[in-house]
Amino acid sequence: MILVDTNVLIYAFSPDSPFHAWSRRTLAEAAARSEAFVNAVILAELCVGDSDPKSVLDRVRSWGVERLDLPAAAAPICASAFRSYLLRREDEGRGVAVRIPLPDFFIGSHAQLLGCKIATADLSRYQTYFPKVNLLSPWS
Repeated sequence: MILVDTNVLIYAFSPDSPFHAWSRRTLAEAAARSEAFVNAVILAELCVGDSDPKSVLDRVRSWGVERLDLPAAAAPICASAFRSYLLRREDEGRGVAVRIPLPDFFIGSHAQLLGCKIATADLSRYQTYFPKVNLLSPWS
């Protein structure tokens, strides 16, 4: 099972992206094995930049990607990782961040809870706060 991060979906349909070929290949391979999934957080991120947000889920499904519900059991994992993030920012003198977990923390906690991989071109936050999660990236 692979959670497909928002950036992979965007890059797969952006021919000018340096990660276009990798994203398309990763998406196609995962979809062919029925292993490609998104959750509500990923869908929401896609909807923000879309001219027709109501059709996003249908389009994503047409690419062979299915939707998973984000279970409440991911909340404590998300909160713990985000708290570590806030403390790290404070220790680095970068000031107070927003106190609501960022999307990557919901995605990372979901993957950790399910024991699945994340396909992403944005490794840093996942590697730092979700070291147990296996990542698929253009560099792996």
